Amino acid sequence: MARIALLVLLLALLASAPLWIGSGYALSVLVLCNLWAVFAISWDFMSGQTGRENFGHGMFIGTGAYTAALLNLHTVVSPAACLPIAGVAAAAVAVVIGLPTLRLKGPYFALATLAAAAILQRFTIIFWEQMGGEEGLSGLSSLVSSPVGFYYASLAFLVLATGALVTLAASPWGILLRGIRGDEVACDAAGISTTRHKIGALVVSAFVAGVGGAMYAFFQLQAGPYLLGVNTSLSVIIMSYVGGIGTVYGAIGGAFLLTGLGEGLRRFGEYRLLFNSVFLIFIVFFLPRGLFAPLWQRLRRRAETA
Repeated sequence: MARIALLVLLLALLASAPLWIGSGYALSVLVLCNLWAVFAISWDFMSGQTGRENFGHGMFIGTGAYTAALLNLHTVVSPAACLPIAGVAAAAVAVVIGLPTLRLKGPYFALATLAAAAILQRFTIIFWEQMGGEEGLSGLSSLVSSPVGFYYASLAFLVLATGALVTLAASPWGILLRGIRGDEVACDAAGISTTRHKIGALVVSAFVAGVGGAMYAFFQLQAGPYLLGVNTSLSVIIMSYVGGIGTVYGAIGGAFLLTGLGEGLRRFGEYRLLFNSVFLIFIVFFLPRGLFAPLWQRLRRRAETA
């Protein structure tokens, strides 16, 4: 009950944000926080549960964004209908990438996903007539008619995705995924098809990231190759580690913290990623379990004993 009460309190605080935030810019920052939190929890579900780190998560985000942009610009599909299609397209990419790479051992999966994201980013430049080249695709329709409406749409998807991923993580399948993280060799020896389960986790991760990428494109009214870039993938990883990897909730806290700080440091340009990296080093050395995951557990225990 204490856990539910804390969740309701946090949701009430986020739901009431447009009422006590007068600045349109501040509200747009909160929308970005919601979307980056979606990216972070989608990465954390696969990599945090299985221990197989995906260094190319931006390819799923970018696939979702470009799919939604192409559909919106060249078909009569509505922006809302583009979201699940974008998720399916990202999931299809996950299957194509995961089938050969998730059989690799050691760091090779991380390197393979990094290379795959770089290849997809290069394709957007090579096929510039269709994909917009370095400028990307612009002129998209808005998903909703008002900034407040988009905030609630992004918050609703964040809540829905978090609930689904937390439920999956607590299910027998989630326990099996953590077993793979703990001792994959033992799971293989027990007759468990670890590759199949890892591909399933990657598909779920990609679907959520793809829908989030589509929402991001509709928020920015543009889809660019930067979404497929290394900076996007590294930012998502850093957010998850700062919040607390393998917890889902922690990734949300890390995304809100670093997105908010990143907007505050916007005038420093690319040095924002340097700041995030230094912050990550501090967390790894002094708070290896993350910043928000232990804090959430402490608050829950106190509420239960109160």
